[in-house]
Amino acid sequence: METDLTKGKPLSILLKFVIPLFIGNVFQQLYNMADTLIVGRFVGEEALAAVGSTGTIMFLTLGLAIGLTTGFAVLTSQRYGARNERGIRSSVANAILLSAAVTVILTVVYLVSMKPLLRLMNTPENIFQDACTYIMIICMGTAASVYYNLTSAFLRAVGNSRVPLYFLVFSAVLNVFLDLLLIIRFHMGVAGAAVATVIAQGISAVLCFLYIYRRVHILWPKRGEWKFSREDTRFQMRVGVPMALQFAITASGTMIMQAAVNLFGSVAVAGFTAANKMGNLLTQGMPSMGQAMASYSGQNYGYGDIDRVKGGVRASLIILVIYSVIAMAVGYFMLPVTVRMFFTGNADLTQLMPWARTYTYLTIIFYIPLSFIFVFRNTMQGCGYGLLPMLGGVVELGARFITALIAMHVHSYALACFCDPMAWVAACLFTWFAWLSVLKKIESGRGLTGRTS
Repeated sequence: METDLTKGKPLSILLKFVIPLFIGNVFQQLYNMADTLIVGRFVGEEALAAVGSTGTIMFLTLGLAIGLTTGFAVLTSQRYGARNERGIRSSVANAILLSAAVTVILTVVYLVSMKPLLRLMNTPENIFQDACTYIMIICMGTAASVYYNLTSAFLRAVGNSRVPLYFLVFSAVLNVFLDLLLIIRFHMGVAGAAVATVIAQGISAVLCFLYIYRRVHILWPKRGEWKFSREDTRFQMRVGVPMALQFAITASGTMIMQAAVNLFGSVAVAGFTAANKMGNLLTQGMPSMGQAMASYSGQNYGYGDIDRVKGGVRASLIILVIYSVIAMAVGYFMLPVTVRMFFTGNADLTQLMPWARTYTYLTIIFYIPLSFIFVFRNTMQGCGYGLLPMLGGVVELGARFITALIAMHVHSYALACFCDPMAWVAACLFTWFAWLSVLKKIESGRGLTGRTS
């Protein structure tokens, strides 16, 4: 089921490739959304706020995993485009071994830092313990997140976006079943939701590994190839670390925004959480297109067809403008229905809705610049450029940080919510100009040897 992305019309091939990615990312969001929804309905409003208050930290941990593993797979994508089969297997073996070392380091750092981080984020005292319990269990399952995203990135690198979707759908359904079992039957509360998420994602990772071993022989190293390669490690770290840092920097900005929101109490956090979950779901087409462009540009860059990379950028921008307009309309009209889904009849929706409405209405009108970020950033990453996309994350962090500080100073919830649009506009402008700079370097021939600058 591998797909050669160096052939065919960019618009049609990107649409075909991105649809499974989009569905998969929606189900990825359903992992945490299912936790939030089921906890909110069967445990209570404060428990929902506790899980919701860790959302930005979840974004950090997941983002680091996605950034590293996507970066590790860029080399695989480029070698697949260059038809270098031995190099493909070498890059896979190196990435698997490298990920094991990274996973150990990340898990230790997470477990040590989570409680102080929750304090730093102004987590309300009445939800602090539940929030800590939930996020600590999630952090213990870091290996599941890293290896699911790594195997998925390998498959995308060779043009296969469908198989990771199949396993993710299965695991998402399993996650919901385990949520209901552990929360309702065994009364485990937020701990049950976290355990369900880790188990479901771990199974998804195992299934992806088994599929690669049995069906995608080009991605499975031979017996003598399971070893570190200095050259591959250097490339993968030079691309993967900036990509992970870019996610970490972005997540740091969202945590600052969450800290500003937390000042308004658990009711505000609950309303914000419901609206934020809906927003995350609506915007999944954007990172999906980003993932598609990383694989597409990686293969075509490895093949040496820069004009085709440019054609892919144009096609993806057209697709995302249309998608963003549709997402805006859905967000505007579906907000009341979405908020009601998260709470039982005992919850006072008249108190929750104003908080949810403010965040949603302020953010949906900025979906187009948000979508452009993913195209420019991931295209540069697919071509092996890690530094500029990371600097885009720094710009995003700066915009969120300044806006959040002002919001906390003047005690304005609306301004706290506006952290996202400010970050999106700033990052969109930066990544656009950065892509034009990279494109100029590539077209002049200087980028063909300096891919990780």
